[in-house]
Amino acid sequence: MVSKKDTENLDLLPAKEELKAVYESYIPVLTTIKDNIEQSLKKSIQLASMPTYKSRVKTFQSYYRKIIRVKSCTEFHDRKLICLTDMIGIRIICAFLEDLSVVESQIKTLYDVKEIEHKGAAQNFREFGYESVHILITIPEDCIPDQLSAPYPPVTLPDELVCEIQIRTILQDAWAEVEHELIYKSEFSPFDMPLRRKLASINASLNLADIIFQEIRDYQKELQGQVAKRRESFYRQVDTMTQSFLPVPSQPAPEKNIQRISPYIRGTVDDLLLKGLQAHNNGDLPAAIKIYTDIIKSEPAPDDSVMTVIHKHRGMAYFAENKYDEALADFRESEKYSQTNFRTIYYEGIVNNIKSNYLQAIDCFTRSLELNEFQSHAHFHRAVAYYQINDYENALKDLAAAEKLGLKDEECDALYKKLSEKLDMEK
Repeated sequence: MVSKKDTENLDLLPAKEELKAVYESYIPVLTTIKDNIEQSLKKSIQLASMPTYKSRVKTFQSYYRKIIRVKSCTEFHDRKLICLTDMIGIRIICAFLEDLSVVESQIKTLYDVKEIEHKGAAQNFREFGYESVHILITIPEDCIPDQLSAPYPPVTLPDELVCEIQIRTILQDAWAEVEHELIYKSEFSPFDMPLRRKLASINASLNLADIIFQEIRDYQKELQGQVAKRRESFYRQVDTMTQSFLPVPSQPAPEKNIQRISPYIRGTVDDLLLKGLQAHNNGDLPAAIKIYTDIIKSEPAPDDSVMTVIHKHRGMAYFAENKYDEALADFRESEKYSQTNFRTIYYEGIVNNIKSNYLQAIDCFTRSLELNEFQSHAHFHRAVAYYQINDYENALKDLAAAEKLGLKDEECDALYKKLSEKLDMEK
């Protein structure tokens, strides 16, 4: 016998077709909101490696399966739209682990965040659930379409409507997609222990790959930072020497604060190079030269791409010690291994200028500019060399080219003044 309470509950059960009609009436508006938020994210999220985006509005079948699983009968009484937090979903897929926190932080500043969940953070190493950052945001006012002018019937958006933004790495997303098919959409979860171990090992392998990718990324950034710092030091020394010919007030360049990290593989050429650059940038030039020399003499011999880089760095270290003959020899060796490295040829020109080998300097700067014509400093230093051999017309042309490329400083003004005086005297 059916009780009165049971009858009331039966009355509250939702009619699927009614729910479908209500839900699908909202889909055009939800789709527009989803597109607007996605475009807003693409314009606002800033990363060195730009992420990719996936987005969707939940299908009715997926929506229906979830509401009858998570909602109670009493919530269907008014036949209005039943809100789920993931009806509008946008996924931001990043290259590296470090990007996840950056994107999360930027989203916090861009939107009204209602909830943040770090899925998978609490699981132990035996578990194989996916990892992801889930952020619920209030729908921004400027992302809600003007329904009066829209080509679909207007609807009333519930106050509790939100958009779910997921942040994952590429590998986390790959695992989540596969896991969704194997576990979530399957009629059974794997109880067999060998199968569970296989799934756990796959997940662990992907997590390890993410960690290794991040370590390599950190290593590259550290190496690039050290190279940039070393190059700035070289240019400052060149500028100091140029100022002896063109005396102008100088301001010391600001030092960059480079974060120290442990190299991901010890004893490799990359590891030794990083140690050499750190010694170089810390002013321990003999130690840097020894490390560079050890790399050059290592067995088996490094390939040409390594040799050109190491000779260039050792040449800079010799240059910093004012050992110009050794520096010039290293720069020439570097060029032998790569004749397209315009910077190495430019450095040769700098040393030739300092050694008063002005014709050789002009040749070096010319060859460097043939490889990369947008070098303002190469034009400037070739102008200095032309000035020294009394070729004032070519010096003036190079100085004009340097300024056109954006090099406008007191040294340029000083050289222009000297050239003007010489040209006036010749008239």
